[in-house]
Amino acid sequence: MLITFKSKAAAEVIMYKEHAQRILELIGKDVNLGVITSEETAGAIKVIEAAVAESRVHPISEKVARDVGVHHNADGDDNDHEKSEAVSFSARVFPLLEMLHAAHKMQREVMWGV
Repeated sequence: MLITFKSKAAAEVIMYKEHAQRILELIGKDVNLGVITSEETAGAIKVIEAAVAESRVHPISEKVARDVGVHHNADGDDNDHEKSEAVSFSARVFPLLEMLHAAHKMQREVMWGV
């Protein structure tokens, strides 16, 4: 399922629900329906940027490595899949973070699920 973030300060940002959920949990928001008010944008930016910095410190998790192994095993059988490339948390969150910065600057809210 996809989540579409909307703000009058920036173009829409669309991401998979499971990726949006991780970000929204950081700031205490529900993934299905919500709003980050203009007053909340500065705090949300601070929390998300701290999570991005933290994600850069830690290597790829064992869970991700195991998921990659399911598709690309040690025998060289790639199960007809191309080599996977991990998408970092910082790359995934970047469009939403840019939207939050624009919303903060223009004193606008960010909404989803509406």
